[in-house]
Amino acid sequence: NRVLSGCAIIVRGQPRGGPPPERQINLSNIRTGALARRAPQSQPDQKDTPDEPYAFQAREFLRKMLIGKEVCFTVEVKTALGREYGMVYLGRDTTGENIAESLVNEGLATVRREGIRGNNPDQARLCDLEDQAKASKKGMWTEGGGTNTIRDLKYIIENPRNFVDSMHQKPVNAVIEHVRDGSVVRALLLPDYYLVTVMLSGVKCPTFKREADGTESPEPFAAEAKFFTESRLLQRDVQIILESCPNQVILGTVLHPNGNITELLLKEGFARCVDWSMAVYTQGAEKLRAGEKSAKERKVRIWKDYVAPTANMDQKDRQFVAKVMQVVNADAVVVKLNSGEYKTIHLSSIRPPRIEGEEKNKDKDKRFRPIYDIPYMFEAREFMRKKIIGKKVNVTVDYIRAATSSSETSTIPAFAERTCATVTIGGINIAEALVSKGFATVIRYRQDDDQRSSHYDELLAAEARAIKNGKGLHSKKEVPIHRVADISGETQKAKQFLPFLQRAGRSEAVVEYVFSGSRLKLYMPKETCLITFLLAGIECPRGSRNMPGGMQVAEPFSDEAMAFTKELVLQREVEVEVESMDKAGNFIGWLHIEGVNLSVALVENALSKVHFTAERSSYYKTLVSGEEASRLRKDKIWANYEEKKVEEVVHVMEEKERTANYRAVYVTEITDTMHFYTQDVETGTQLENLMETMRAEIAAQPPVEGSYAARRGDYCIANFSADGEWYVFCLSVTCTFVFDYREIVPSTRLAVIPPAFSTRTLAAQATEYTFAYIQVPQDEDARADVVDSLVRDIQNTQCLLNVEHSGVTCPHVTLQFADSKDDVGLSLVKEGMVMVDVRKEKHLQKMVTEYLNGQESAKTARLNIWRYGDFRDDDADEFGYKLKK
Repeated sequence: NRVLSGCAIIVRGQPRGGPPPERQINLSNIRTGALARRAPQSQPDQKDTPDEPYAFQAREFLRKMLIGKEVCFTVEVKTALGREYGMVYLGRDTTGENIAESLVNEGLATVRREGIRGNNPDQARLCDLEDQAKASKKGMWTEGGGTNTIRDLKYIIENPRNFVDSMHQKPVNAVIEHVRDGSVVRALLLPDYYLVTVMLSGVKCPTFKREADGTESPEPFAAEAKFFTESRLLQRDVQIILESCPNQVILGTVLHPNGNITELLLKEGFARCVDWSMAVYTQGAEKLRAGEKSAKERKVRIWKDYVAPTANMDQKDRQFVAKVMQVVNADAVVVKLNSGEYKTIHLSSIRPPRIEGEEKNKDKDKRFRPIYDIPYMFEAREFMRKKIIGKKVNVTVDYIRAATSSSETSTIPAFAERTCATVTIGGINIAEALVSKGFATVIRYRQDDDQRSSHYDELLAAEARAIKNGKGLHSKKEVPIHRVADISGETQKAKQFLPFLQRAGRSEAVVEYVFSGSRLKLYMPKETCLITFLLAGIECPRGSRNMPGGMQVAEPFSDEAMAFTKELVLQREVEVEVESMDKAGNFIGWLHIEGVNLSVALVENALSKVHFTAERSSYYKTLVSGEEASRLRKDKIWANYEEKKVEEVVHVMEEKERTANYRAVYVTEITDTMHFYTQDVETGTQLENLMETMRAEIAAQPPVEGSYAARRGDYCIANFSADGEWYVFCLSVTCTFVFDYREIVPSTRLAVIPPAFSTRTLAAQATEYTFAYIQVPQDEDARADVVDSLVRDIQNTQCLLNVEHSGVTCPHVTLQFADSKDDVGLSLVKEGMVMVDVRKEKHLQKMVTEYLNGQESAKTARLNIWRYGDFRDDDADEFGYKLKK
């Protein structure tokens, strides 16, 4: 097992169930030189003792002859202190080579002649061999005294890091002199005789803990691990690769002709991988992980109680292929399994960019948006989105991270259970790619924490490269700032932005969020803003939502429509055509993805109906065709559709003609959007009588102001500021008086309407309309000019009104002046104040033609908007008109 010196060896029996006991045998009748000894560190006055001549050569002679070989020995003398002296033979019996004789014959030992008896043939033979060695001048009998055989032993290395670097990770010949535990050895480096302690890179064996009383207590399998290394390496000729020197600890790999002890220890379950030193292992960290994995699977030695993180999962749940539907921040993805189920997968062992609490709360007035406000979060999300969104990826589940509570008393989890996995596409590990770009960092674990990525070492190596190259989070440059304006619901900002988007035609966008089948949030990269976008031309089933009156029930197939839109466009790059905007600041238009119009796709898949507003669109025919096909299939929303007889539809269409049924009305108000309110002249007397009676009753029994609880849509009475009288009105954002005007009224001026004067007695008289056949200018100044003209001409005057066709918010009508019977809208067209809205209905073509002729005359005369000529070759003009070609 070990050679202590030229005349002393340690032998061991065959191992049976553990390390066998040791026994020291000293060779009888001979003496060899004493080996060098280092002075005790506790006695600084003592000096190191050097080798005696030929002492090391004698030790080496025996080491090379005996280590790892079977020997036979006889004990001749045993002292009172227990030291045993005897003869040692190479082999299984005394017929083998006598070790003492060989040493004497080589001139490496002297014979103890003082104890020789004349009648002992073995002792006599030793004397003869010594005489022959002297005569032949062998070994120590060589002239010169052997001073050249004394080693210059170096116990201390002044600068171990420089020493290791000077070796350039090349193999160095060495002899293992001592094994402290399975993974720490003392080695003699040749030929310069450096004595160094080497810790095996990448692994750690169970150790012997030193207790307070000086005794050592072994950890489980510590003795077995030490014996495993001793029996293979102790006093063997090996090569050592010195790999690193962190904190004065030399890390290396010991290579023996029969194998690599580091990998053997792992494979046999005597050691575990160590993250902090794995990176310097030059033979390939994957080999170490593979060895550890093999031991874990076989549950040998230190892994006898090991349970794999995914041991309770079926193989199909541990490894599968799925389609990426969404990238969540920068460390998780939502995937769609083959079963159609959606599952959130977190990338193993990485941490996305994050911001400290103080920075997060620095600007409390600003809403915190992680994706844009955390440095490199946007870049990380975009990197993943562009690489994997909508694509099939391979998922290998590494572990399930259990839910954690926010506090000991709280039942609400701070983090829900997480499925953590390695996600690859085309052989590329997405987590590793993120880390190498500096868009994520690697989580550090306790050494006994086995819940980590199956490619953890590659992640650490990628992070080291990113740090070295100053990538992303590790860069010393200024962090990128994303100033993204969120104009969702910001009506004024949206109004200013609308003309720009209309002129732009098709604009690039990324779908950030899907609220429903037809309502989305878009990120406009060129404009660096977020907008809410509504799909034009369709009527999509509405989902459930909280309303003032309670929860609104979801319409059939609303969830299916939202899922369809999500799968098709969520986080994809799309193109949008903005046509208009609603009063809440949401943009309305068409969305295209890879040549597919989303509105058309929803209609063709029976998840939406065509809305009448699509009639003037170039996509109208495609929408109608798709809707017709869905109806015929009776699919989804058309499942219960009963088709009307074609004959009836044709008959109605043939008979439908424009009806001119003008009635007298009194125009009471004109809004900034060119809508106006009227009151029927026929009911004027009845209204006046009703109001006089109501006011008399209120005067007799005045209501208690402020006692009424206002709810939108209710009818009540309020005190009108213009004349101090009481009127009936309907509660809305701007309070509309049902019999006359509109005004914004504080709730303290509201009261309950007397029952005798409700709208059942007399219907609401203030009716909202808008002009038919004319386009409302989008430009505020141009529109204000038109409104001013209308106020001068028709407000508070009597006119004649005819309903031409229905509209989204109110009927579209024509007005005539009561005296001249001239058309008010046509007058605006002829004055060049507005442009014609060309309707396609056959029964309206006569009126459209008359309006177009008026427009031509205004254009010829260069009136108002035509003063610079015909601008209709452009997409939009200075007055904000959106032209349809």
